[in-house]
Amino acid sequence: MTRGWDLAQVNIARLREPLDSPTLADFVAALDPVNAEAEAAPGFLWRLQSDEGNATSIRAFEWDEADSAGVIVNLSTWESPEALRAYIFAGLHRQVLKRRREWFHHVAEATTALWWVPEGHHPGTDEAESRVRTLREFGPSAEAFGLDSVVPPPGA
Repeated sequence: MTRGWDLAQVNIARLREPLDSPTLADFVAALDPVNAEAEAAPGFLWRLQSDEGNATSIRAFEWDEADSAGVIVNLSTWESPEALRAYIFAGLHRQVLKRRREWFHHVAEATTALWWVPEGHHPGTDEAESRVRTLREFGPSAEAFGLDSVVPPPGA
C-alpha cells in the first residue's frame, strides 16, 4: 500500500557570522556527517542540496536575514513525523543541535515548518518560504505546523 503523502520540513537559521568564519568551523565540519546520518535514517526520503552536497549556498529566506550574516535553509521530506523526530533528537544531529546558540541567532518567530506533500514531491524554497510565513502569521494549521502541533495528512 502506498503512503500517498510525505512530510515536508523546512528549518532555517540566522547565522551569527559568515560560514567561513572560525566560529562556524565546527558547524561546517559537521555538515557532511550530519547529512549522511539523515540520509541513512529510517523514514528519510529526500533533501535539498547543491552540487556541494549541502544547502548552505542556496539563496532563500533573504527577507528573514535581519541583522544576521545570512540565513541557511534545510529542506527535506520524510515518511512520517515520527521518523523526523527520531532523527532530530538522536545521534550526531542531537549533538549539533545542542550547540546551535553558538552559531545561530535566537529567533522568536517560527523557524521550522512542516506540511504534507504528495508522495514523491520535492518542495522548493518558494514553497518552504510560504509555509514559514503562513505558520508565523496564522499559527499551526493544515497548511503549516510544527512537531508539537502535527496535523494528520489529507484524508487521514
